[in-house]
Amino acid sequence: MHRDTGRDVVVPEGLLRIEDCLDATGGIALPPGVTLISLIERNIANVGDTVAYRYLDFSGPTGGHAVEMTWNALGVRMRAIGAHVQRHAARGDRVAVLAPQGLEYVAGFFAAVKAGMIAVPLFAPELPGHAERLDVALRDARPAAVLTTSAARQAVDDFLAAMSTADRPAVIVIDDIPDTAAHDFDPVNIDVDDVSHLQYTGGATRAPVGVEITHRAVGTNLLQMILSIDLLDRNTHGVSWLPLYHDMGLSMIGFPAVYGGHSTLMSPTAFVRRPSRWIEALSAGSRTGRVVTAAPNFAYEWTAARGVPADGSGIDLRNVVMIIGSEPVSIDAIRSFNAAFAPFNLPRTAFKPSYGLAEATLFVSTIAPDAEAGVVHLDRQGLTDGRATPVPADHPQAVAHVSCGHVARSQWCVIVDENGDELQDGGVGEIWLQGDNIGRGYWGRPEETETTFHGRLGRTSTSGSHAAGAEADRTWLRTGDLGFYLDGELYVTGRIADQVCVDGRCHYPQDIEATVADASPIVRRGYVAAFTVDGDARVVVVAERAAGTARVDRAAAIEAIKAAVMRHHTIAVADVRVVPAGAIPRTTSGKLARRACRADYLRGTFG
Repeated sequence: MHRDTGRDVVVPEGLLRIEDCLDATGGIALPPGVTLISLIERNIANVGDTVAYRYLDFSGPTGGHAVEMTWNALGVRMRAIGAHVQRHAARGDRVAVLAPQGLEYVAGFFAAVKAGMIAVPLFAPELPGHAERLDVALRDARPAAVLTTSAARQAVDDFLAAMSTADRPAVIVIDDIPDTAAHDFDPVNIDVDDVSHLQYTGGATRAPVGVEITHRAVGTNLLQMILSIDLLDRNTHGVSWLPLYHDMGLSMIGFPAVYGGHSTLMSPTAFVRRPSRWIEALSAGSRTGRVVTAAPNFAYEWTAARGVPADGSGIDLRNVVMIIGSEPVSIDAIRSFNAAFAPFNLPRTAFKPSYGLAEATLFVSTIAPDAEAGVVHLDRQGLTDGRATPVPADHPQAVAHVSCGHVARSQWCVIVDENGDELQDGGVGEIWLQGDNIGRGYWGRPEETETTFHGRLGRTSTSGSHAAGAEADRTWLRTGDLGFYLDGELYVTGRIADQVCVDGRCHYPQDIEATVADASPIVRRGYVAAFTVDGDARVVVVAERAAGTARVDRAAAIEAIKAAVMRHHTIAVADVRVVPAGAIPRTTSGKLARRACRADYLRGTFG
């Protein structure tokens, strides 16, 4: 054992070994004392002088530059920031991070956890279009302190000014804290079942709520990802532009904590402005070892359209693993990216379609390490009726669905009907989950916690039950997602709350939205929202106008859209609004925010 100098923290010798985290049956069983902070302490003790996080800063006028932080430096910053946090917050208080993307954010998040608080990863108030979400999260979490940077301080002060004096948290400026403050840190014993952080949901289908994520859940889920995607090589590194307040973005700073490796980060804005920056960072990592990244559908589509390098650029993606996570995953996004980057040595097996959600910390399932992304075509009418019936790709009612593969080790996933009884494979129902990676509940919401996190499974399937091996007396997470099993693999069809239900029949909005995009060139593909209003009596479509279609007749396009939806779905669309690019609201992770779009429509925002 190694006693860390100057602190009463005992650190186990050596980096964490995956084999030490498995029981006799191969299931995941965290060793005693393994927490997010203990993993970082191991890295400080064993590979302290190596890089932990690298940030590519493209905010200056002269192009990007890299800023690096070693594990030793991270340890000093965690103690220094943590000492200031301890002056303003007591054990178990919430500490929100309202900072721009960067190494200060990483250090601030870990410091809050190390200080014995519950971190609340959020974002600086200048994030366009998300002030309401930030306000909801802050009023819900009621943090004792807020961590920010000098660059964002004024915006944070202005935002907090709307809160009452009694509720206003202390503001701590991360980059104003000297390293010497580390000497004032008061060591804290952290238990594996303590809450590490509150992960606020994206708000796609309802107001954001904070999921209580424990250290056990974090450690278990990181190991589940590593084992499922075969990231056991310690020379595997991460590259991510995902926002650090998002569950997938947080996972990309969690990987190095297990490995003792590093992750290269950049801001979402840097990616959107020039997606080739993401590709260049992946290529640089690919030259020295395996590199893993993650993104939703739109990012791969955007990069295939705007981020393909020129011939002779030297881009090499031969060692890249690309997690694609959306509900549902788009085969078109995968195909367009594969076609664009095959000349740059992108393997056919690079893409890993995956399923996850904040309530499960993040990761639930993915395809095998050596598998290519697979798709099945299903009868649209059968899906509406709750059955996954394969049909040929050229069938007039064929709908493509991408496999999300196999559920992670030590996690169980069943498909249930409205009574909570398990369905046979091929039956479409709600996805329920069980495992140590599941969050503890929703912060301050006992009734919603009971409903969502404490489902009781009814009858199990008589043959091939996916509940086999699960704890019989343990409750299940009701995900609110619909899916099915086919040939042993999990498929996700969409959110229950997003369904368009008309005359007693429910349809998937993304299916209607794809039909709308195919109906007229005026529609910007991927930027369509379908929903119901007036008590589900009327179906409305809002579509952003595609570039270069100013001369396309709007009236004719609207009639073509209505006719296509009636022909393919037997649904009468009551209203079609064609709006400028950027008008449809999206979540902080880039997903369509249909709930917010519906609210904007009802307010008359779209004219």
